[in-house]
Amino acid sequence: MSAKRPFPLPSMLLALAAGAGMLAAGADAWLALAVVVLWFGSLWLAAPEPEIPVEKIDIEEVERDAIHETVEPLGLPLLLLEDTRIVEANQAARAALGEHVLGQDARIALRHPDAMKLIDMADGAMVSIPGFTGGRSLWQLTRRDIGDGRWIIELADRTSESDVSRAHTDFVANASHELRTPLAAVIGYAETLGDADAPTDPETAKRFNSIIHREAQRMLSLVEDLMTLSHVEAEKHDRPSEPLDLGQLAARVVGEVASLRGKERVELSVAEPGLTVRGDATQLEQLLRNLIDNALKYGAPETPVSVAVTRQGEDKACLAIADRGPGIAPEHLPLLTRRFYRTDPGRSRASGGTGLGLAIVKHIVERHQGELDIASTLGEGTTVAVTLPLAAL
Repeated sequence: MSAKRPFPLPSMLLALAAGAGMLAAGADAWLALAVVVLWFGSLWLAAPEPEIPVEKIDIEEVERDAIHETVEPLGLPLLLLEDTRIVEANQAARAALGEHVLGQDARIALRHPDAMKLIDMADGAMVSIPGFTGGRSLWQLTRRDIGDGRWIIELADRTSESDVSRAHTDFVANASHELRTPLAAVIGYAETLGDADAPTDPETAKRFNSIIHREAQRMLSLVEDLMTLSHVEAEKHDRPSEPLDLGQLAARVVGEVASLRGKERVELSVAEPGLTVRGDATQLEQLLRNLIDNALKYGAPETPVSVAVTRQGEDKACLAIADRGPGIAPEHLPLLTRRFYRTDPGRSRASGGTGLGLAIVKHIVERHQGELDIASTLGEGTTVAVTLPLAAL
C-alpha cells in the first residue's frame, strides 16, 4: 500500500479565514469561494511526497531490475552468474542458447567442457569453442568479474570471421596449386632446353618451346582472372550508373567473338531494341565474353551458340547464352560459380580454362543487382540467363 500525502490542515484553516474575511469586506461570494478552492489546490500540490522507509525497499529486486534493463537491449550476448547459477541472460544470449538457460546452473546450461573452464579461471580469461552452438560455429567466451561472487560471460560469435578466414586460406591454396602446375612445366622444359648435355634435336626443342609458351599463357590468363575477380569484388557495393543499351552491347561483343571464332558459331537475337540498363560497360562485356567462351568450349563442336536479349516482365531485361552441348549433371549446378570449381578438370585445363570465369560472372551480376540462373539438361545443352533491372529513364 502506498503512503498518503500529509494533510496541510493549518494552511487550509488560514485559507478559510481569508475567504471569510473577503465576504465580510463585501466581496462576491463566488469570488471568495474560488480563492479558497485555488488555495486548497496549491497547498495539496505543494505538499511533499511521503518518504518510503528504507527498510521496505527490496534492494536486490531493484538491482536485478536495473541490470535487466541495462543488458537486455544489448546486441552482445551476456550471461550474469552468481557463483555458477545464471541469474540473468539478455535477449541476444537467449536467442543463441535458448530460453531455458535462465536460472540454470552454468554447468548444465552451457554443457561444453571448454566453457566449464571459465568457472575456475581469472577475470578476463577467454576460451574459443568450435561447434559451441552446433555445426561449424565458432564462439569466443570471456569472463568478467563484477564482485560479490558475481561475474559475466560475454559470448562473441566468430563463425563469420572463421568462414572468411577459411575461404581466404582455401583461395590462396587453390590459386597456388593452379599456378604451381604450369610453372613447374615451364621450369622443367626450360631447364631441359638449357642443359648442354641434353640431346635435343630441333623438332624436340620446338615442341618444348611450344609447351613453355602454352603454360606461360595459362599462368598469364590465371593472373589476369585473379586481378579481375579482385577488382570486381572491391567494387561490389558501388552500383553502376551508366545507361547502356543491352542489345547494342551484345551485338558489339558477339561481333568481336565471331570475327575470331567464325560467324557461324555465334547467333544473336534481340527481341526488342532499346532495352537500357544501368551498368559498367567493361564488366558487362567481360561477363558476356566469359559466357560465350564457356559455351564455345564446352558445347558440342561446330554447333552454334545462341545469344538472346529479351524483356522480362515490365522492369527487367534478360541476357541468355545457350549451347547445344552434352549438358551438366544436376549435382554440379549449385557449385559452378565457386572459384576454381570444374566439372571436368582435365578438359577445362586442356581448353585453357582457369576455373574463375563463372565466379567473375556471379560477382558482376551481384554488383548490377541482377540474377544469375544456370539451367542444363544432359544430352541437350546448357543455358545461362542473366536478368538485370531496366533503367528508369
